[in-house]
Amino acid sequence: MTGQAHTGRPRRLLRNLSSKIASIPMMLTAVVIFLGGTTWTVVYSFTNSKLLPRANFVGLDQYERLWDAPRWIVSIQNLAIYGALTLVFSLVMGFVLAALMDQKIRFENTFRTIFLYPFALSFIVTGLVWQWILNPEFGVQSVVRALGWTSFTFDPLYNADIVIYGVLIAGLWQGTGLVMCLLLAGLRGIDEDIWKAARVDGIPMWKTYLFIIIPMMRPVFITTLVIIASGIVKVYDLVVAQTSGGPGIASEVPAKYVYDYMFQAQNLGQGFAASTMMLVTVAIIIVPWAYLEFGGRKRV
Repeated sequence: MTGQAHTGRPRRLLRNLSSKIASIPMMLTAVVIFLGGTTWTVVYSFTNSKLLPRANFVGLDQYERLWDAPRWIVSIQNLAIYGALTLVFSLVMGFVLAALMDQKIRFENTFRTIFLYPFALSFIVTGLVWQWILNPEFGVQSVVRALGWTSFTFDPLYNADIVIYGVLIAGLWQGTGLVMCLLLAGLRGIDEDIWKAARVDGIPMWKTYLFIIIPMMRPVFITTLVIIASGIVKVYDLVVAQTSGGPGIASEVPAKYVYDYMFQAQNLGQGFAASTMMLVTVAIIIVPWAYLEFGGRKRV
């Protein structure tokens, strides 16, 4: 038995050898560029690099400056608000739309295309479109006032207290269609016999969704959450196109902070420190997902 096991291992290693050889460039690229670049960024975040990188280490000074900067604090607060509301609303609206589409409605392909179409647009285009729609001079506010409600006010992009919610509207418009399609694919994977059994037992539809269908779709929900969360952390284009971080710094986000310090303020050390904090945020998202998917339970 031991000899067979030893001979079986080389055979498994040699299986699909050409595919393994072909994947070597991709693995080297991942290791050298991604891991190497990440390590380089983290290391130089402990330096006082300005226009060009230099190995003059200053310990945690860059991180102390980062967390003392009001602009960074505002960007973190905005990301928390935008992220929490995006997760909740995109999942709820996406699931409701998916459940409605799963009823085999007429013109399903047309509706699915309409809902998914915004995701095909770039965030720059989406941001500009919603900048026009929310503009008080010729957007929603202007249209409603033209209909007779002259006291109506709706200018979120020009109000520092609610500007992040104007960005949220555009983000939901673009991303909810993708969430709908992912969850619809999960719903279509549910065995029809489960629905029949629920109807025979007289279980209301909302209870069937809440206590049977949603728990069965756990892997789909986890994957969808990771996709949404990764997009939230790196949100940049939408903010730049809609508000450029304004009014003032009211709609700043971490990705814009990193870009401005690295390429405009010419302070690479501060930009690297902010990038490292974003990396930590992504790790906080990815590690629990990987544990739940691959290490949280024993495979039979």
